[in-house]
Amino acid sequence: MAQLSSIEWTEATWNPVTGCSKVSPGCAHCYAETFAERFRGVPGHPYERGFDLQLREERLEQPLKWTQPRMIFVNSMSDLFHEDVPRWFIESVFEVMRKAGWHTFQILTKRSERLAQLAPRLSWPENVWMGVSVENQRWADRVDDLRKVPAKVRFLSCEPLLGPLRLDLQGIHWVIVGGESGPRARPMKAEWVREIRRQCEEAGAAFFFKQWGAHDEMGQRLGKKLAGRVLDGQTWNERPAPNLPAAEVSAMVYG
Repeated sequence: MAQLSSIEWTEATWNPVTGCSKVSPGCAHCYAETFAERFRGVPGHPYERGFDLQLREERLEQPLKWTQPRMIFVNSMSDLFHEDVPRWFIESVFEVMRKAGWHTFQILTKRSERLAQLAPRLSWPENVWMGVSVENQRWADRVDDLRKVPAKVRFLSCEPLLGPLRLDLQGIHWVIVGGESGPRARPMKAEWVREIRRQCEEAGAAFFFKQWGAHDEMGQRLGKKLAGRVLDGQTWNERPAPNLPAAEVSAMVYG
């Protein structure tokens, strides 16, 4: 069975790679690292080596065995475009995604330069969505790299959002925004979120508000559950409409 996910914008996770290393401020309090390091040194555990990067070849064909169509987040516990993941392995992952055409795969990276470098050498089936993480203005140039990628849907994850963002959303179909959770979470300001929502409306990109995180919109530490994900009196669950040509993708609200 697929590993079902509690992440609001996907349905399942698939981790043919695990482990990673920090590249920017959004990585500082990585939930995946915290989880994996709990099990370092535990004999026989999948994370016996903690958050050290590992290729999990035995997991490559997992999606082919999952018969029910799902949205699948690829490498929730790593970054497929990490510099230590060889090109042949990335190509193998893409080949599995091509074969599993009944699923939709969502890939997210902070290594946008390597993504842009390898993109012309990869086959991009229509069921593969590609995204980059942008946590503050310093890293907004990742969006320029993403625009070079011939994916049917290109998306941004602005989580944890650590500052105001002015984005060029030309060619971007979906923007996910969320605050940081956990004991060392940094607060997110409501005006940062509203400004991104405004930019999405202006550009015709779908806007998905994932969560406030550990702090509510007033900056009070309440914890993720109590802070919730309501913005201006409603939840924002817009998603791209993948049945349309990429150039015509528009926002569609699901329930």
